[in-house]
Amino acid sequence: MKPTKPLLLMATGLLSVAAQAEMTWSDNSLTLLYGRDYEVNYSLSTDDSERSVVTFEHASGHSWGDLFIFADYLDSTDGSNELYGEISPRLSLSKLSDSELAWGPVTDVLIATTLELGNMDDPDHLTATGPHFKNLLTGVGFDLAVPGFSFVQANLYHRDNDDRANNEQLTLVWALPFTLGDASFVYDGFVDWTSASADAHPSMNFTSQLKWDAGAYWGEPKALYAGIEYVHWNDKFGIEDGTFGVDFNERNVNLLVKYHF
Repeated sequence: MKPTKPLLLMATGLLSVAAQAEMTWSDNSLTLLYGRDYEVNYSLSTDDSERSVVTFEHASGHSWGDLFIFADYLDSTDGSNELYGEISPRLSLSKLSDSELAWGPVTDVLIATTLELGNMDDPDHLTATGPHFKNLLTGVGFDLAVPGFSFVQANLYHRDNDDRANNEQLTLVWALPFTLGDASFVYDGFVDWTSASADAHPSMNFTSQLKWDAGAYWGEPKALYAGIEYVHWNDKFGIEDGTFGVDFNERNVNLLVKYHF
């Protein structure tokens, strides 16, 4: 796909801001997941529902806003594989204008952007995205103050989809730390709701992780986590459940180990 004008403008603007930016915090992590109930097998003649996933994540705060990047590599026991990533910078209007944009539970208003990059096996053309795609999401984001939560974010996007009709997306993200006795836990995750379009069904992906802070027992809190991830995805990839006689509603539990560095 050739770079679109909005993508070039976004990249130019981000580079100019980044040249004068100060990083205030950052976190990197690697996660290993294993699950056996993945849906949307990439060939009608195979069953790749059992998959292992390696995920890299980067999150950071800057004088201009925040940045989240992740990349998933999925490998199935049946031989299919997928590489998927997102780059999500958000520009803080409070920081850029040097004024407080806050009211009620809203602590900041941001220009929210995401670039989705995908490369997967899809020999029977089952996915609504296509096997190789670059999608650009642009919109507005809100940081919310919710008691007990480390953060809560809401982002509303317009999706400029590669080789597919455009649509809209609402994304909610959160993290909730808590303790049980001497053990520390984090419950975090996201909800993605995407609207219908000319060639896709509306879709809802509710994915969350419950993680135990195992590193605290070795004197390194918030470094090593173990737990589970649960995926509740209706009409995965925008494919209406039952199309091709296939179940596209995913209910998947993954075992996980996560290391922060």
